[in-house]
Amino acid sequence: MTFNLKKIGPGLLFAGAAIGVSHLVQSTRAGADFGFGLIWALVLVNIFKYPFFQFGPRYAMATGETLLDGYKKLGNGILIIYFILTFATMFTIQTAVTIVTAGLATSIFGDFISTEIWTVIILSICFFILIIGRYSFLDKLIKFIIITLTISTVVAVFFAFKNSNQTLSLTQVFPSTLEFGFLIAFMGWMPAPLDISIWHSIWAIEKQKTEKDYTVKSTLFDFNVGYFTTIVLGLGFLSLGALVMYNSEEVFSGKAGEFSNQLISMYTKSLGNWSYVFIAIAAFITMFSTTLTTLDASPRAMAKTTELLFGKVLRQPYLLWILILISGTILIFFFFKSDMIFLIKLATVLSFLTAPFYAIINYRLISSRHTPKEWQPSTALHILSWLGILFLIGFSIWYLTTLNTSN
Repeated sequence: MTFNLKKIGPGLLFAGAAIGVSHLVQSTRAGADFGFGLIWALVLVNIFKYPFFQFGPRYAMATGETLLDGYKKLGNGILIIYFILTFATMFTIQTAVTIVTAGLATSIFGDFISTEIWTVIILSICFFILIIGRYSFLDKLIKFIIITLTISTVVAVFFAFKNSNQTLSLTQVFPSTLEFGFLIAFMGWMPAPLDISIWHSIWAIEKQKTEKDYTVKSTLFDFNVGYFTTIVLGLGFLSLGALVMYNSEEVFSGKAGEFSNQLISMYTKSLGNWSYVFIAIAAFITMFSTTLTTLDASPRAMAKTTELLFGKVLRQPYLLWILILISGTILIFFFFKSDMIFLIKLATVLSFLTAPFYAIINYRLISSRHTPKEWQPSTALHILSWLGILFLIGFSIWYLTTLNTSN
């Protein structure tokens, strides 16, 4: 397939939502704490989550409807479970990504504006972008964001490798529950929570409204571009953490502003003051794109779910859910603003533990009579899906068992 930038959109929105806390915070911490020892985890979780993310846009373009419509066909019970899981996690997820974005804004633009005020400002900017520009503006903006982010990160990694004298080591063991807990949190949002597959199916339907020739083949190519980008940047941020921070005596702060200052200052100390602009741009754009796309996606999904479950009882459900999400995010932020690391760990672990549900349901739907035969998974994709489900269930059971043992 020839490359056509106009047909690229939902895949980069997926990348924009995925490349955030999982990359900037978790991948960087993985590199800082374990060097290159967690590359295996990053690669494996990306491979085993791949089919379940891909089933979102595949189903949407093959059937002309979102995954949520498909969930309803499998039974209202599944849709109700999705509604409960999303309502229980969306505020924590939005707060986790927004608090990091606000911390970076405080570091980059100065602390004359508090992290609390930056949180309100960032959410307000995202709100007006989404309400005024809607999907078409978001589609265009995300292309600029991801391209800028990729260039900034690649440049930073190049100079980090050039200036580093470290010996690369890929070996790593996990002798304690604390480290295993970080491993689960790391994989929970790497490259993203699995419910983003639902968001992707919604974005794909929106894309087709503006690009009539946006087909199944187009969406799979678009998805692969976005997914490959998340893997490359995940490796990039892990490498930056390993090359710049590994074996450092610096301990990450749990406060968003202090964490952001530590992150940027440690890079500039090792790479030189000239690198500040690259690191700052890469970091802030990473988190702003995530904040923007998550603020768009969760309300879209909840508006659609509300309609499927209860009918068109709300006049403007998308607007209402955005306002609910913003209000909940600000409320949670004021409770957890001093412990960003705990908030991120909570959100990421919950995402990993709910991943088997989305994996099983997405696989069941794409393999059912509701999906045209020609677009059902190949034998290889079936096998990868089975292995992925076993991987996610196995690690979830292992984590819960280890957690109970430690208590």
